[in-house]
Amino acid sequence: MNNDNNIQHPATNIQPQKKLNIYFTAGIPNLEDTTEIMKTIQNSGADYMEIGMPYSDPVADGEVIQKAHEIALKNGMTIVKLFEQLKTVKDVIKIPVVLMGYINPVLSFGFENFCKECADSGVSGLIIPDLPPIEFEKNYSEILKKYNLNFTFLVTPETSEKRIKYLDELSSGFLYAVSSSSTTGNENKEVKNEDYLTHLSELDLKNPVFIGFGIKDKTDFENVTEKAEGGIIGTAFVKILLGTEDWKQKGRDFIHSIKN
Repeated sequence: MNNDNNIQHPATNIQPQKKLNIYFTAGIPNLEDTTEIMKTIQNSGADYMEIGMPYSDPVADGEVIQKAHEIALKNGMTIVKLFEQLKTVKDVIKIPVVLMGYINPVLSFGFENFCKECADSGVSGLIIPDLPPIEFEKNYSEILKKYNLNFTFLVTPETSEKRIKYLDELSSGFLYAVSSSSTTGNENKEVKNEDYLTHLSELDLKNPVFIGFGIKDKTDFENVTEKAEGGIIGTAFVKILLGTEDWKQKGRDFIHSIKN
């Protein structure tokens, strides 16, 4: 019997590869493009994908992703439609799929029903920035456990150490560290906040830390992942989806440029 635990591996200086999480909004550029975008992200070498559920008032998002939400809603994207799409590729997509959105549409759908549909659709986790952690603990954490779904909270440079540890304890999958206190895609904000990233790396956290907001190229990605396990890119990828008919090739090239 071959026991991998007994295999002697040569010592190397190779660092663990940093994880790349690519975000896009479901239902853009056209309603039925969601599954092709998912395949493109996976086949190009990304490690995670984050799918935004369109909402009429996406307060945490910058201009580009707000526009994406608007286009997706005009295209007819709904949570029901998204689950239909996800189910068609759940056996093809092997990397983790995380849904990101706002609590009101999820509550309108029915929280437990939503979680059941996530489990049936191959979704591994959720990010709902406007769900308060106390409410999460009281009303929703057990439902997520029932359906084996991760839940990720966000922290910012202004979040206290005590609260970071509290949100890390509630989270599973990864902890989302916002690079700066701004909306997504804000290119005027500093992406590599040295003191903040160093502080996060020195805390004894349960989850890997992924840095998001403002990462637009390989340099940004490498900078923020010097002291974190992964990076999240959204606006730069969404710009490709909305900006060119050749988004498959451009999107593939973009992900390759980050990972290679």
